[in-house]
Amino acid sequence: MIPVMSEMATAGELLELVRSGQASTRTDLRRITGLSRTAVVARVSALLEAGLLLVGEELASTGGRPPGALVFNHDAGVVLGVAVGRSRSQLAIFDLQGRELAGDTRDHGVGIAAQKLMPMLAERLKTMLADVKVPVLGIGMSLPGVVDPVRGVSVDSPVMGGWDGVELAPYFAEVADAPLFLANDADVLAYSELFGAGPKLRNALVLKASTGLGLGVIADGQILTGAIGAAGEIGHTRLDAAGDLPCRCGSNGCLETIAAGWAMTAKLVASGVPAGHVRDLVAAALAGDAVARGLLRESGRHVGELLAIAINLLNPEVVVVGGDMGQAFDLYTAGLRESVYARSTALATRELRFVPSIHGDSSGLVGCAALAIDHILAPGSVDHRLGEISEE
Repeated sequence: MIPVMSEMATAGELLELVRSGQASTRTDLRRITGLSRTAVVARVSALLEAGLLLVGEELASTGGRPPGALVFNHDAGVVLGVAVGRSRSQLAIFDLQGRELAGDTRDHGVGIAAQKLMPMLAERLKTMLADVKVPVLGIGMSLPGVVDPVRGVSVDSPVMGGWDGVELAPYFAEVADAPLFLANDADVLAYSELFGAGPKLRNALVLKASTGLGLGVIADGQILTGAIGAAGEIGHTRLDAAGDLPCRCGSNGCLETIAAGWAMTAKLVASGVPAGHVRDLVAAALAGDAVARGLLRESGRHVGELLAIAINLLNPEVVVVGGDMGQAFDLYTAGLRESVYARSTALATRELRFVPSIHGDSSGLVGCAALAIDHILAPGSVDHRLGEISEE
């Protein structure tokens, strides 16, 4: 990191240096930022008083850290992850390091209204928090389709009828006095890939292949959501191969009609194999059912046609495959590769890699946690919180 060399480096920025592993002592902070000893001491003291930093000797095990070493306190609070899909809701509590402390996943009726499901989610969260002694600092939530993160509402979700325009934050008011951070389900998968220790993806496409289809776009290490949050909504792009097949969005000829989990599951049922969800299709394929295996590969081929265009446009280093169909990674990716390598330029695919999502079936929840943690621990948010504490 290039030294800030300014007396204006804030406490929040110092916390980020410690949290990211770039600094572990006050001396490190002075060297990196150019702050005076007095300024560093004042900022670190504020972080220690807020419980966001600990001194190494305060811990049960310092792991060989020298006296006075500064450590981020990932137990200073928790965040909640709320991943809501067409027929399932996943809830979890995470510490500030992104470690899951408790979880609760349940199916719900397809087409359930926000006014019915949201109070149920709130009650489940309150039960989960009964024994949690630290404050809830943020709530990360995902929904299918386009969302407005500022207003905290769904804007356009073909699979969640009646949710558009419903303010979601009020439903969490009795759960915790904490801000809600909302994103679409494909984008939280991208957040999950960028979260945690280790090298970060710089340019990637993160495919959610599940009941619906979506794409998270990572460009130069940042998630691109587009002008109105509709980036990556590939499922409702018209495709010649889809003809005039009716889509659940109300249009015709969308990619989803020939490649989404709901369409593939309907085809499996038509073949005589019972299935109520795309997860049943995947289970059948992994158990060796020839029809199910063929349907997964067919979906991959159709998605690969559009993916090839995105690859030519954006030149990603990697395509991450997640979602329920991504659980059958080898089968599904075989279809993707078939179309991508046939339709993309040789240059764009020369070093391209296809990889499964890091967190598997938990990717959505981890992404929700990452969304909340990244917001509440952003330097500006930390400085704002410290200002509120000093006024109390």
